[in-house]
Amino acid sequence: MDIRTHRKADPELVGKPLELGEGWAKVELLATERMAVDDRGLVHGAFTFAVADLAAMLAVNRENVVLARAEIRFLRPVRVGDRMVAEARVVERKDSHYRILVKTTVEGRVVMEGTLFAVVPEKHVLE
Repeated sequence: MDIRTHRKADPELVGKPLELGEGWAKVELLATERMAVDDRGLVHGAFTFAVADLAAMLAVNRENVVLARAEIRFLRPVRVGDRMVAEARVVERKDSHYRILVKTTVEGRVVMEGTLFAVVPEKHVLE
């Protein structure tokens, strides 16, 4: 896989790339106890979003890509021990702006889905 962005992303926090192609990516993240918000093992939605965000950034796969906006729906809870798989596909590009469809599943059941909007600035956003 030729990963050009988000190379330092921690696979234990935001996911591990599984597959990468032109305009699409698949990332997985194992929900751990550190992600739980209660004694029942409910995982904080930020981690469900994080794996989808990484998949979206890898689908664009440009060095300076950043998230600009997200429209998402959480459909089912994620529990400690669940393996989340996020798939992302670029569906529209206009100049340096991208629209990406994302879907995160656990055992084939959709837990989150939506549209992420990304932009690729000429320089790194921290410059």
